[in-house]
Amino acid sequence: MKFDVIIVGAGPGGIYAAYELMQHNPELKVAVFEAGHALNRRICPIDGKKIKTCIGCKSCSIMSGFGGAGAFSDGKYNITNYFGGTLYEYLGKNQALDLMKYVDEINLKYGGEGTKLYSTAGTRFKTVCIQNDLHLLDASVRHLGTDINYVVLENLYEYLENKVKFFFDTPVSSVAAIDDGYEIICKDSVYRCKDCIISVGRSGSKWMESVCKQLDITTNSNRVDIGVRVELPAAVFAHLTDELYESKIVYRTKEYGDKVRTFCMNPKGAVVNENTNGIITVNGHSYEDPEKQTKNTNFALLVAKHFSEPFKDSNGYGESIARLSNMLGGGVIVQRFGDLIRGRRSTESRIKEAFITPTLDATPGDLSLVLPKRILDGIIEMIYALDKVAPGTANEDTLLYGVEVKFYNMEVEVDNNLESKYKGLYIIGDGSGITHSLSHASASGVHVARKIASEYKKA
Repeated sequence: MKFDVIIVGAGPGGIYAAYELMQHNPELKVAVFEAGHALNRRICPIDGKKIKTCIGCKSCSIMSGFGGAGAFSDGKYNITNYFGGTLYEYLGKNQALDLMKYVDEINLKYGGEGTKLYSTAGTRFKTVCIQNDLHLLDASVRHLGTDINYVVLENLYEYLENKVKFFFDTPVSSVAAIDDGYEIICKDSVYRCKDCIISVGRSGSKWMESVCKQLDITTNSNRVDIGVRVELPAAVFAHLTDELYESKIVYRTKEYGDKVRTFCMNPKGAVVNENTNGIITVNGHSYEDPEKQTKNTNFALLVAKHFSEPFKDSNGYGESIARLSNMLGGGVIVQRFGDLIRGRRSTESRIKEAFITPTLDATPGDLSLVLPKRILDGIIEMIYALDKVAPGTANEDTLLYGVEVKFYNMEVEVDNNLESKYKGLYIIGDGSGITHSLSHASASGVHVARKIASEYKKA
């Protein structure tokens, strides 16, 4: 079967690429291949009652399917060049921001109207943070919430389903360059196209590495972020989250000079399991609907580890730590901050006695047996630093879930149009190692779609 454009991956990059192609050239024959399920079939069996932990589904509905790993996230679109990826290094700062703003307009048009756009510009908390050796990064943040984010995806799919051919539950084995384009090789069939956009996200990092090896595309070592998910009473961070919602705060540790940062803050949200390549890690969600909100706020504290030669397997390093957590706890481990400081494991009774109710059913344990000392020391130091701007962060009953790992693909060598050394083969989104967020990934899809559409107009 022959198409003009094939998109591998139906995450944000792939969705917004398909959307933009249809905006500029609806006559194009476009197909989207996705290893996971259609949106309405993405249901995680964990219900907290009969099924409390991950059962290892063949296709994880949290991590893959239409909408990608961001489908059940809390739908935060950060409009900034300060974090979320290095797209601006390829496109320029102004163009990258303009594309992110355009994506925001699409989200509002397809169900996100009425959601709030937060901004750190001019906030007094920037000064308060600096006074305490913390650094609040500049950003505008559109918070859709997990519920509204799902609605936006539903509406985008409804728009695209009769314009684009979707192949769900269809993993792509490999991509081959041929004389007049590319072959997309699946288990039972081979499909051809003139232009190919690869947008496989973080969960497709291993697959992306194998494709780059097959096609001899240069990749550069990236990083892995390792840390914990912190859960505490919403009141502790309310003065920050009510005004900013998402506060990206960076701290440089005194002991090692490592940078520790807050990530994915979920006011009145819930902590959740995440399955990446069979490894159970932790994440967080939050909702726009007040009826679905909790009394807790959660956020990640992450330490970025960059590796030099000869070591290249940063994701393998992160996986090994996550597997150790799974080995000890059968999945995610939870520990009270007070127990960690005292050098003792948390037990079921100690968790029950705490003045906070966990939103995730995790195994009480000892994170010091899992996380490397340098990383754990940095996290502890950061908690005490945050306690100065949000008193109560370092409380005895603050819960730490581990481990949280953010895997990044090896950074793939592409030009300023995100095109590989093969003409018509584009690599975008988090799978490229260039973007690390919903907004950057979506923007990369729009950029490449416009480039392809312009080529067809010239022809």
